[in-house]
Amino acid sequence: MAETKTATLTLDGKTYELPVLSPTSGPDVLDIRKLYSQAGVFTYDPGFTSTASCDSTITYIDGDKGELQHRGYPIDQLASQSHYLEVCYLLLYGELPTKAELEKFETTITRHTMIHEQMHYFFRGFRRDSHPMATMVGVVGAMSAFYHDSTDVNDPRQREIASHRLIAKMPTIAAMAYKYSIGQPFVYPRNDLDYAANFIHMCFAVPAEEYKVDPILARAMDRIFTLHADHEQNASTSTVRLASSSGANPFACIAAGIACLWGPAHGGANQACLEMLKEIGTVDRIPEFIARAKDKNDPFRLMGFGHRVYKNMDPRATVMKESADEVLELLGVENNPLLQVAKELEKIALSDPYFIEKKLFPNVDFYSGIILEAMGFPTSMFTPIFALSRTVGWISQWKEQLGDPQMKIGRPRQLYLGEGLRDYTPIDER
Repeated sequence: MAETKTATLTLDGKTYELPVLSPTSGPDVLDIRKLYSQAGVFTYDPGFTSTASCDSTITYIDGDKGELQHRGYPIDQLASQSHYLEVCYLLLYGELPTKAELEKFETTITRHTMIHEQMHYFFRGFRRDSHPMATMVGVVGAMSAFYHDSTDVNDPRQREIASHRLIAKMPTIAAMAYKYSIGQPFVYPRNDLDYAANFIHMCFAVPAEEYKVDPILARAMDRIFTLHADHEQNASTSTVRLASSSGANPFACIAAGIACLWGPAHGGANQACLEMLKEIGTVDRIPEFIARAKDKNDPFRLMGFGHRVYKNMDPRATVMKESADEVLELLGVENNPLLQVAKELEKIALSDPYFIEKKLFPNVDFYSGIILEAMGFPTSMFTPIFALSRTVGWISQWKEQLGDPQMKIGRPRQLYLGEGLRDYTPIDER
């Protein structure tokens, strides 16, 4: 981050020099940290769409080009040649692991997948019809009540232990939330299965019979995890960083991230996409909804197409489409009207001039929703799966922030538009 030039701001006849910082990639950044102390003014940026809240070395996105990189590595290379736990190591430590480092890391994560037995009582305190995300927010936040030896954020070793625990236990917690919601017994994790296969097994196995995880489904799930591992300073990641800036323990910070991810505009997008497909219902109704999507006066919007950041094809969607095709070939779409609608809608979106002109390409949420639906997950589990995937990104950003000497508690400013100063009126005079 080099200061190479300055920008000049003129205000009320006075000029102020603002440093301009040059990143490794992306646009230059105006440094306004001293603006208030020097000029007595704030900047105004609702949604922080033009404001860098931190500096980071983890993830880079170029929305115009449709690029996503983790530590400099393109997401398509990681998704096709690597696997989730290797990407976890990369995000956490900055470099790809050696074979020995990866084996040690995988062993550590595998042997921390069980949760404290008393935590089972937390699940039983929720109503059966609770949304799995509600359960996850509560249970993950409660981890700080069980793992006291990894809550001191000032101790590097405790931060490391907390990181491993969260990555290892999140699939177990998500699977237990699912099992609880459908009234089935919890299935314990197995050390002989890899990360993705273990999650699938915990979700779909039952004690009464043996369940074998299909390697194609395990690979598809691993790709879903990988493609959602981190995505720069999005709403949930910013929430984790803001919570962390107060010195909150890691479990509270990640629970805050899960709560933010729950929103339909963020982590709930793939669930909203499947609900839209259900609304369309059958292939013959697609033209009707395409026409509605093109009508500016109709509030209907096609979910799963386009992206706020990517102004081109979502690079994650390209890889996810491959997995969707493999899963649908394995499981078929003939008997699932929802998947038939999805495939036809995808074909139209990739060929219709309106979609191409507006750059409304199918995004990662569209394809991940199709895969999870085909695998048998209810839509209520889509966001919990997103949460367990994103956990490593949240932790990596949390660790980076704690190691940043510039870190201070987050305190956004505001443009106050309320009443001016006025005197209190006694109640009998109002």
